[in-house]
Amino acid sequence: MQGTTAAFDVAAYCGAASALLIPPIMIQPPEILRVSKTRVSCDGSGDIPAALGHPRVFLEIDEHGYVDCGYCDRRFVLMGGVADTADIGDKPDIASGASL
Repeated sequence: MQGTTAAFDVAAYCGAASALLIPPIMIQPPEILRVSKTRVSCDGSGDIPAALGHPRVFLEIDEHGYVDCGYCDRRFVLMGGVADTADIGDKPDIASGASL
């Protein structure tokens, strides 16, 4: 999954000349982590100190083989599970405890 460009009509708000100066916004896809256990924790840290993340939450991977953090959208995929495939980024969000 590649970053997407946000659609925003800058010209309508700033005038046509200003629209040429503002580059499109690139949104990065959420981080995907492969894990070996069905119970994981997430505090939003990674490249940043834990104090700048979010409250630590504990997530349970169910029969779908993955779970998404409700705070930071980080996706945890069970290694060798049913969702451990190349197209994991295209699957719908699964919050802990939710079911389809």
